[in-house]
Amino acid sequence: MAQTQVQAAPGISSNKIVPEAAREGIDLEINGKRFRHTGDAHMPLLWYLRDVLQLTGTKYGSAQPGNGADLVLVNGKAVSAITVPMKDLADKKVMTVEGLASADGKLHPLQQAFIDEDAIGCGYCTPGWLIAAKELIDRKRDPSDSDIDQLPNLCRCGCQTRVRRAIMRAAASLNGGQA
Repeated sequence: MAQTQVQAAPGISSNKIVPEAAREGIDLEINGKRFRHTGDAHMPLLWYLRDVLQLTGTKYGSAQPGNGADLVLVNGKAVSAITVPMKDLADKKVMTVEGLASADGKLHPLQQAFIDEDAIGCGYCTPGWLIAAKELIDRKRDPSDSDIDQLPNLCRCGCQTRVRRAIMRAAASLNGGQA
């Protein structure tokens, strides 16, 4: 009986094919999807979101936290994405403004309230306001004016009054009241 000889592709020995090991990395969940970051462990989360994943809702405000434009939720807590290195996010859950709407595209009550109250201005700070407000309402279902005053966000367009109304409207909606 004649044996058939299989030829390997040029440069590959047919008896020495070895699968490549899985790359080391940082596993995390962003907006409900699993990701593995295999790059620089010191890269700020903000750059990973914007440059790698193309999630551009989270904004760069400055190299220091404090204006709220770069807020995301990490395990439900609002944090400045510019200050968090990827190495600190192993097995964590991150939510960006893009993750607020439901999978079917229905807006989160906060997003709808911001539209209804025209609380957007130029829009640069809006994603951070939405994230900070979500964390506040998740923590305190009926926030007071004082609670809203404690949020770390800045709006240079002067939309704070409309933002306050939008947060109150969303809280009422989430609590079963009329928005």
